[in-house]
Amino acid sequence: MSAEEFENYTNGQTLYYSQNGSVYGAESYFEGARVRWSFLDGNCLFGTWREQEDMICFEYGPDVDIQCWQFFKDGGRLIAKFAGYELSSPLYEARRAPSPLECPGPEVGV
Repeated sequence: MSAEEFENYTNGQTLYYSQNGSVYGAESYFEGARVRWSFLDGNCLFGTWREQEDMICFEYGPDVDIQCWQFFKDGGRLIAKFAGYELSSPLYEARRAPSPLECPGPEVGV
């Protein structure tokens, strides 16, 4: 999937991903190639994505390694394969929503 195709498919959406039949996490996609990722534990990573060769690579700041994925559409849903780890299981789009992730964080309280 090209960067243009990826942006057209994801922009303004939150995609929920599964791996091996279990919930893996979700990512909200915004204008300007900005993203918000969560393992759905209340914490979020804020970052950006860019095209690199035939992959979409995500940067979430200096403390997190760049994450590169190959994205494909199958049956109207995304499949993401992590670059460099051929034995890792792909992520599958489980559902999508037009609202962004909420990230209250673990230390929210009164």
